[in-house]
Order: sequence, then C-alpha cells, then structure tokens
Amino acid sequence: MATSTQPRPTYAEPTQERSAAPVKNRVSPRRRATLAVRHLVLIVLSFLTIIPVLMVVSTTLKTDSDVKTNPFGLFTSFSPANIVRAWTAGGFDDYLLNSILLSVPSTVLIIVISTMAGYTFARLPFPGRSLLFYLVVLGLLVPFFTFMIPLYFQLRSMHLLDTLAGAILVLTSTGISFGTFFMRAFFSDLPEELEQAARIDGCSEWRIFTRVMLPLVTSGIGALAVFTFISTWNNFLVPLLYLPGGTYRPLTAGLYNFMGGRSIDIGPLAAGTLITILPIIVLFVVLQKQVTAGFISGAVKG
Repeated sequence: MATSTQPRPTYAEPTQERSAAPVKNRVSPRRRATLAVRHLVLIVLSFLTIIPVLMVVSTTLKTDSDVKTNPFGLFTSFSPANIVRAWTAGGFDDYLLNSILLSVPSTVLIIVISTMAGYTFARLPFPGRSLLFYLVVLGLLVPFFTFMIPLYFQLRSMHLLDTLAGAILVLTSTGISFGTFFMRAFFSDLPEELEQAARIDGCSEWRIFTRVMLPLVTSGIGALAVFTFISTWNNFLVPLLYLPGGTYRPLTAGLYNFMGGRSIDIGPLAAGTLITILPIIVLFVVLQKQVTAGFISGAVKG
C-alpha cells in the first residue's frame, strides 16, 4: 500500500515591526551653558537698546509738570502738548520736509550710480579696471574731516553753498564708494552663462544690464537703499556745514538748534527726537527681512 507524502504547508511567522525610538538630541552641559550666556547677553543688549527709546516716548507723552517732578517714570501721564509744540513752535514740520528733500534724492542718486558702477567693475573688462576700482574704494579710507573745509570753499566758489543741490551732491559723493563696493560683490557672483546667452540672443549691453542682471540683484539694491537712506537721514555734519542759512535745515540740525538755547525744554525736545527717529524705526521694521537678506547674500557672494 503506497502512501503519498504531501508537503506540509509552511506558515510564515508574523514579524513584529519595531518602531525605532526617537533619538533625542542631547545637548552637552558646556553647550547649554554657552547658549545660556549668549541669550543672556542678547537680552541685556536688547534691554539697553530699548530703554532709551521707551524713555523718549514716555517723556514725549508726559505733561510738563510730570516731566519735571518724575522724569524717569515710564508713562505716568498722557498729553500730546509736547508733540504739538515741537511740530508748530519748534518748526519740526519744516525740518521733516527738508530731511525728505535731502535724503530721497541722495539715496536715489547713490543707488543709480553705485549699481551702474558696480556692474561696470564686475562684468565689463577694460584697461585699468582694477586700478580704477581701487581708487573708488579708496574713498572709504579717507575721513570726511580731511576735506570738509576745502569742500566748503569749493561749494562757495560754485555758488552751491546753502543750497539743496550742493548738500545733495556732497551726500551723494560720500556714499558712492561704499555703494559701488557693495553692488560689485553682487554682480561678480552672477553666472557668466546668463550674460553669454543674452549676447547670443542679440541683446545690447544696456538690455543685458536692465533686463537680465538687474532683476537678480534686487535684494542688494533694497539693502543698499535702506542703509543709504538711514545714513543720509541721520547725517548731521553735512547740513550743519553746507546749509548755514537755516532755510533747508533738516531734522538733525533742527534738533541741535532746538536745544541750543540757555534753557532746555525736555518735553518738546523729546518730541523732536521722536519725530526724528520714528521714520527710521518704521522703515527698518517694515523692510527688516529685505535688509537682512541683502546683507547676508552680499556677505556670502563677496
């Protein structure tokens, strides 16, 4: 009697999938202490930076009696009288307009000239390019105090003293060196293939600059514009020297003139200070990301 052997079915044993336990990133005590010290330093620096601004805002909004009796108290009273006095009696409405008339044209001129010069030194080969670039950058090493007196007599001989045009020319000339150096770093890192492809397509040099290269450095242009505007807005020495008549006195010189009397009225002076710094604070807060991205990009590319 023959017996048939049938293979026994084999059953696969269920495999249990073991989930890997998450590995926690352990921070060493030394690293933790370093981070704690770093954050503590940043907190202290932030506190030291914000306290003067809070004092200015608080003093501006106080009554005259409260400013004299409790000068260091924060927001102990509220009165818009100091702002009204600074705006009307102090003439800060005219000072604000003059600051705009000085800062905006100077910033525009610096941006236009620096962008074109940076592109020229980065992308256009010509004899003596390096030497000429170093001569432009040399302006960063020459202090303004070394030529401010001869420049005064030069503007007077050209009948540009105490004029908006003369002050704008001085502000523009002092900012071109840094602007050219800053924008050249952006143009130097752009790939040459873009430029070559545009030339093959028949683009002129001006179209390559405006249509191809310029849109790629908008972050740098934005950062340079904000930096230049803040620098020209806060400039005190140029208006003081080259606008002696007082007709086009900006906020910085007006604030100095406001506290030049025998007695200083703290409330309106704080209001004038707030009017001076408020546009800069608003501008930087609104464009903070663009400024940071532009400077980081320029640092990496340079």
